[in-house]
Amino acid sequence: MDTDRPDPTENFQHQPVMLDEVIEALSDVPAGLILDATLGGAGHAAALLEALPDSTLIGLDRDTDALTAAGRRLSVFGDRALLHHSDFGDLGLVLDRVGTRQISAFLFDLGVSSPQLDRLDRGFSYREAGPLDMRMDQTRSRTASEVVNGYSESALADLLYRNSDERYARRIAEAIVAARPLTDTAELADLVRSAIPAPARRTGGHPAKRTFQAIRIEVNSELEQLAVGLDAAIRHLKPGGRGVVISYHSGEDRLVKVRFDSAVTGGCKCPPQLPCGCGARPEAVAIRRRALRPGAAEVEHNPRAASARLRILERA
Repeated sequence: MDTDRPDPTENFQHQPVMLDEVIEALSDVPAGLILDATLGGAGHAAALLEALPDSTLIGLDRDTDALTAAGRRLSVFGDRALLHHSDFGDLGLVLDRVGTRQISAFLFDLGVSSPQLDRLDRGFSYREAGPLDMRMDQTRSRTASEVVNGYSESALADLLYRNSDERYARRIAEAIVAARPLTDTAELADLVRSAIPAPARRTGGHPAKRTFQAIRIEVNSELEQLAVGLDAAIRHLKPGGRGVVISYHSGEDRLVKVRFDSAVTGGCKCPPQLPCGCGARPEAVAIRRRALRPGAAEVEHNPRAASARLRILERA
């Protein structure tokens, strides 16, 4: 064992986004089990366990470094915190495995945590050179290199548009295919920058941000897992229980809104101005129709929170 190698979990500290809003949304849920489907550095989890002393928490994460760091942070809560290495798409299986039929609340905080972005060897950053990796779960095989160097031009363009609303998806995909093989994140970021027209490069943040987001989502099957995981979490909510989801881009937020709306309407397709005649049975109520956004003070303190949208649902 190399004792001089730094422990990547030692500095796995992540500023939880919209923490006050999360605590307020879940402050009155029934006592019981809280599901944190995206545990990360356990900032939200620790605050929830402190605010809800009659509750226990089960935390899921597919990043083993995050789980190790979260375990240290939550050790003060003893057996009130249960941690599992799992994708949130498999949360139904995890809950069944631990013998839980109902939960009092759930939280999904989507996206990449700051420690993952800041570690160049994980390949998430478009600002410095790192491997084309982007795996949340390092035990999985598919990497960003396989997507960048293996997908067809049309498949690349489609995922760039689908996963990040990238306006210049086809130009970027064409440039990627022409430059293959790409070897690191800096090369990819420079290529994307050169493929986007100069006027567009001067607005909206780093030109490669959307491309990296889209590839990360593809590598980790995030949207597919989100749909499955949300439906399972809603099914497991007890009456009066609440679910909170924090998303960071329009594709995620659209999917969350669709799944929440389906639970609220029971899947009813009847005209909204008429009584339901299809027999649909609503499962939940929407606490707010519009998503909450972080306040100006939080965004100033943590710029990565700027794009966050928070939605709340309560089980009927």
